[in-house]
Amino acid sequence: MSFLLDNQLLIILGAVAAGTLGWLFILTKPAGHRAWRVADFIWVILGGFGAVAAVMAGLYRADTARVERQIDLAYAASRAFDRDAARFRLAWCAAPDALLLPLCDKADYLSASTALNRDLPLFLDITHMAAPLQRLTLFGGAEEMAGMTEEADAFDTQEILAFTARDEATGAAIEALRANGRAPVAAEFQVLAMSYEELISDVVALKEEWDYLRSRTIFLKIQVLALALIAFAAPFRVGKSLSEIV
Repeated sequence: MSFLLDNQLLIILGAVAAGTLGWLFILTKPAGHRAWRVADFIWVILGGFGAVAAVMAGLYRADTARVERQIDLAYAASRAFDRDAARFRLAWCAAPDALLLPLCDKADYLSASTALNRDLPLFLDITHMAAPLQRLTLFGGAEEMAGMTEEADAFDTQEILAFTARDEATGAAIEALRANGRAPVAAEFQVLAMSYEELISDVVALKEEWDYLRSRTIFLKIQVLALALIAFAAPFRVGKSLSEIV
């Protein structure tokens, strides 16, 4: 996603090391020296920056929660569709007659098309992996993160919108079933079709939420930068306190 996000731990540890070296330098200065006052000023400034970053963290977390809620909705819709499809196929498609055949073929087709659901966990995994301090590693992980992000970005809702649960053939089959006194079968297929349409609607909404979240990754970068700057300033603050105690 970026150098900052892919190397969070290295950046923070490097900032702590740099701050420690700076503190060791200031130790060579006598008490009350201007260098100590400058260190205090830096701590105050960076502390304020950290507070602003914390507010941004709350905004990004709210956006992340929206994606997670939408994933839950998509999963629920997926389970509902799988249940309705399984019930319809078991009840009516073991040996379908000419009237049922178009609906059974459509049910098989829609069930196969929902293989897209295997991509849903990607969005949840990436939102967790991208959050500052959620996945800190010294080395590795960046390629995995980049690959998953690329796959999620490539998730094309136009492909799933191309699948329709109801068309002329299914409409004609439904009318024929009703005309032959088999309205309950037609109604059950309509329930299946509505379940599929709800699933597609939820998946499309998920992709929209994901794209919005991706547009706000600047907040993540600011958070990581704030953590690094605070990590740099912390040794100065701690060092001053220790020197006053001693």
